[in-house]
Amino acid sequence: MTTQPAVSRPARRLSIFLEHRDRVHQRPVLLEVLRRARRAKLSGATVVRAEVGYGASGRLHRPHALSEDSPHAVVIVEAPERIEAFLAAVSDLLTDVVVVVDEVEIVAT
Repeated sequence: MTTQPAVSRPARRLSIFLEHRDRVHQRPVLLEVLRRARRAKLSGATVVRAEVGYGASGRLHRPHALSEDSPHAVVIVEAPERIEAFLAAVSDLLTDVVVVVDEVEIVAT
């Protein structure tokens, strides 16, 4: 049995760090980001809920049953030009959040 060599291609990882309580038109920003990612036909997007986190204030944010103060990250890995186009399409949602774009490599076997 022969194994195929790994195939890789350059990509960008977009990570948007926000809180569940962040809203746009009374809807969670994270859901609006996902909706727009689907509309843009991006390969996929993942929302990750953090156990605990803190930001510039230094105040710890953690999920509570009665609070929407829980930290989340929306992560999307896509071709560089598609990430740039998507950032332009969601720029109105990106106030008071942290946005990180990393150069990554997608490796598939």
